[in-house]
Amino acid sequence: MPKSAPVPDFEIAGHSVAPGSSATIDIPVSRLPTDLEVSMRVRVIHGRKPGPVMFVSGSIHGDEIIGVEIVRRLLREVSAKRLAGTLLCIPVVNTYGFIQHQRYLPDRRDLNRVFPGFAKGSLASQLAYHFTQEILARSNYGVDLHSAGLHRENLPQVRISADRHKAAELAQVFGAPAIIVSKLREGSLRQAAADHDCEVLLVEAGEALRFDELSMRVGVQGILRVMHHLGMGVKLPRKAGAKSVQSRRTAWVRAPEGGIFRAVKANGSLVEQGETLGYLADPFGDSDIPVEAPGGGMIIGRSNLPVVNQGDALIHIAEVERPGTVEDRLSDIEDAIFADGLFDEDEIV
Repeated sequence: MPKSAPVPDFEIAGHSVAPGSSATIDIPVSRLPTDLEVSMRVRVIHGRKPGPVMFVSGSIHGDEIIGVEIVRRLLREVSAKRLAGTLLCIPVVNTYGFIQHQRYLPDRRDLNRVFPGFAKGSLASQLAYHFTQEILARSNYGVDLHSAGLHRENLPQVRISADRHKAAELAQVFGAPAIIVSKLREGSLRQAAADHDCEVLLVEAGEALRFDELSMRVGVQGILRVMHHLGMGVKLPRKAGAKSVQSRRTAWVRAPEGGIFRAVKANGSLVEQGETLGYLADPFGDSDIPVEAPGGGMIIGRSNLPVVNQGDALIHIAEVERPGTVEDRLSDIEDAIFADGLFDEDEIV
């Protein structure tokens, strides 16, 4: 039986990484006004065996720091000697926003709206261009890690588009509580990935500038499940206790007027049409208006800020295909996540 051809070095940004090794590569982006160079750092883990190239990115929005911790934990579970294929980890894509604890870049542009970018465009566009050319163009698969914005929290969920069948398969393997089928946004990383025939799962979990243990465990275990499913030679974590709940339509419930909002339903709760989600009161307590669900579904996101103006988004509800199974599925998934032996006791705060 003929021997398989040796795995070649992995080439990225003018650097070579040998099979069975890892390296941290700096991809130059720009210079600060102080003449300090700013780079996008990539940890390249290049396996000894052939396999797909997969990227994991965090902090596309600078205040969405939960992805940074997910990548840190993931790297503890992956060995270049056992890996089949190549893993590219970019924990902080938007260095500028990450340092400043802000969502955007200094030019006030949203990085996830300017892909694939331009080499001579705005700062955001140039960063998107470098990511597209160095990461997306080399990858077969990817996981893009996000969280909710400031003063909001998301139930861990995977977002895919309706026409990506392989992504739908991987989303089920990932094992998050919910899968949301949503349209591609023009200028998003996910749109650019589709143009490069790279299957990407967009993961939303937790809150900006905060860590959430359930969300981080779902993220790490989900990525490992996907890598195992793709034959990348990683240890398989405990299987998910149940399949993800799937939704094709979501809607925000908004404040009918300004006031102080007290939520009575948590993320993951199953609600019915007309059910009370919380109460909206004035500061004196003279009025106390119940805020009701306009339709049935599962809560996948909510505001954590009690002080609201009229029209503010309060509760995010996803219609689900089999509502009677939702609560049992979420309970089984959470039990499996916290029963897994991948994590040490000191990881739990």
